[in-house]
Amino acid sequence: MTRTLTRGLFAGAAGTTVLDALGYLDMAVRGRPASTLPAQTVEAIGERLGVSASVPKDVRESRHAAMGALGGIGAGLAVGVAASAARRWGFRPPRALGAVATAAAAMAATDVPAAALGVTDARTWTAADWVSDAVPHLGYGLAVDAVLRRDPTPEAADREPASASLVLRSAALGVAAGSRSSLGLAASVLLSQGSAGLGRAVTGRAAGTLATAGVAAELVADKLPQTPSRLQPPVLATRLASGASGAVALARRAGARPAAPAVAGLFGAGVGSFGGFAWRQWAGRRVPDWQAALVEDGVAVLLALAASLPGRTGAVRLPGGGLGSAETSEDELAPGETAAHRPLRVGKAPRLPSSPGTFPGLRAYRPSGRRDRRRGN
Repeated sequence: MTRTLTRGLFAGAAGTTVLDALGYLDMAVRGRPASTLPAQTVEAIGERLGVSASVPKDVRESRHAAMGALGGIGAGLAVGVAASAARRWGFRPPRALGAVATAAAAMAATDVPAAALGVTDARTWTAADWVSDAVPHLGYGLAVDAVLRRDPTPEAADREPASASLVLRSAALGVAAGSRSSLGLAASVLLSQGSAGLGRAVTGRAAGTLATAGVAAELVADKLPQTPSRLQPPVLATRLASGASGAVALARRAGARPAAPAVAGLFGAGVGSFGGFAWRQWAGRRVPDWQAALVEDGVAVLLALAASLPGRTGAVRLPGGGLGSAETSEDELAPGETAAHRPLRVGKAPRLPSSPGTFPGLRAYRPSGRRDRRRGN
């Protein structure tokens, strides 16, 4: 994780330098003034928060310009880290596509907040405005992609592409998270076993208790009248993040690249959020709301179980390189034998040494050819 963060920061810094250089070059060639969009965005945020009115005008303008520049640097670094994480998760498109995708993400990181605050409207931009914004960001994308390609990202190289079944199960878990946000990660935590399980690897035995408490609390809170709508931006963002995070957990448990499952979980969470809202609106006019909520609870839990149960094994690494499972089914036991007699089911027998005496602590039998003097032979 530290390596991904460091690589992303370096890539974001290189991309931001190229973006600023291209922007100043455009100003020098065309003689246009510097963009005031970052400062106006900061000013709009300050007005929303009510912190700009008490500051003198000359000081306020200088602060807004400085904070707008710092915000642009921060956005460039954040997009670089996001691109590094996506590459680690298996998103490694061709050079041109990767550069365009990164450039689009960087443009969205700055233009979307400004549009949401009413500072600008991209529909009124001229062709020259689009070129002035797109060309520097394209340079940013090329620089970020070039830096990330210098590192082979070996941490994801040994993972297989996600199967179609894993992608479908990730989408189902996303739908469950869209209905009940706690199910996104709770399902993977509760249904993981062994040393490779997410619960033991991340938070130990307390993970199961916390996950169960979180699910139970949400099932109760969902029935309360004062609970906010799931379509409010903060609540919706939480459900989307839960769906994507749960899908990544499934992919890591399966040893697959998590990029495609994460996208499927994100999409499923959106479907579950809007679909669940539509169901509650429709069913609430015909039955009491708590009954419609209970039906949604059942569907969400079943989807989470269906998504997380396949591949649920507690793998145990044997000294010889084989894998065993701590689970033993009843039909595999001999008559009169219990599971205690066979605590380990071996999936691959460990390879035995070719020469005697190579196991530490074991002494191989070697005939000496001597007679046993005690017996007189």
